[in-house]
Amino acid sequence: MDYVKEALRTECQDYSPAGGRLGGRRNLRLLHAAMGLNTEASEALDALKKHVFYGKELDTTNLVEELGDLFWYIAIMADELGVSFEKIQELNLAKLKARYTRGFSEKDACDRKLGREREILEGRVG
Repeated sequence: MDYVKEALRTECQDYSPAGGRLGGRRNLRLLHAAMGLNTEASEALDALKKHVFYGKELDTTNLVEELGDLFWYIAIMADELGVSFEKIQELNLAKLKARYTRGFSEKDACDRKLGREREILEGRVG
C-alpha cells in the first residue's frame, strides 16, 4: 500500500474558494491569532511534558510567559471581533454557571446543553 498516494487522493484539489475566504485583513488577523494561540498553548504543554515525563524542573517563569503570550494573541482576536476581555470573561462565566449550576460534576461536563450555552453566548438569555 502506498499511504501517501491514497491519502492525497482525498485532498482538496481546488484551494481557490479557501484562498478567497482567506483574503482580507480581518481573516488574516483572526488566522494569525488562532495560530499564535495554538503555538503558545503547545509551548506551555511542552513545558509540562518535560517536567512530568522527563523529570525537568517545572519552569513556572516560562509558563507565566506563555500565559502572557496567549493574552497577546487573545487581544488581537478580541480586537478584530470587537469584543473586550471583560465581555469575554462575563460570557464565559455565564456559560459555566449554566453548565455547572451546583459546581463542577463529571455528569454535567459530559451532558452539556450546547443550545442553551450558545443562547447565552449570543446574548439571547439574561
